[in-house]
Amino acid sequence: MNTAQAKRVLETALLCSTQPVTLRDMRVLFDDALGADTLKALLEELQLDWAERGLELVSVATGWRFQSRPELRFYLDKLNPEKPPKYTRAVMETLAIIAYKQPLSRQQVASIRGVDPDAVMRTLQARGYITEVSRDDGPGQAVLFGTTAMFLERLGLDSLASLPPIADFVPPAEVVEALEQGLRIVPANPMGASRNEVEG
Repeated sequence: MNTAQAKRVLETALLCSTQPVTLRDMRVLFDDALGADTLKALLEELQLDWAERGLELVSVATGWRFQSRPELRFYLDKLNPEKPPKYTRAVMETLAIIAYKQPLSRQQVASIRGVDPDAVMRTLQARGYITEVSRDDGPGQAVLFGTTAMFLERLGLDSLASLPPIADFVPPAEVVEALEQGLRIVPANPMGASRNEVEG
């Protein structure tokens, strides 16, 4: 089988699959006659072949798949105006905390968020975005949670290293200082007047 034929087989398998296809499954297509390096080279060629089309070939945590290009989402939404379910702020915050700081226990998530995360974490676990990954070595051996391959797949990421740097979401130090200044409460003196009133 020549290169063009092998690419045609891969392209067909990827387009017809409802799930990402792993390199192991791709090797089965060729009765293990093609190694992982050869398959990756063919996949990279396919990516170039599709560079000017509406679909793109991408590698995600669970394999390779074709997907629509993000810039075309606006047009696809016209065909399917039904929006996917929106997640609450609590769900998104909890998922972000686990994604960036995993593995974490429920108590650790609660201490970061300041609220009980049990219901939200059960929802995330039921939807397949987080799972139990280990147990803490400390007293009580709390269950530790981490994100799943499905989480990466839904975000179109190959690994956790592909997450945007957390520094991108943290305001500069001077902004944090200004916010803290605005939140500080000036204690009243024993006579009932604030420090500002006394100094004024």
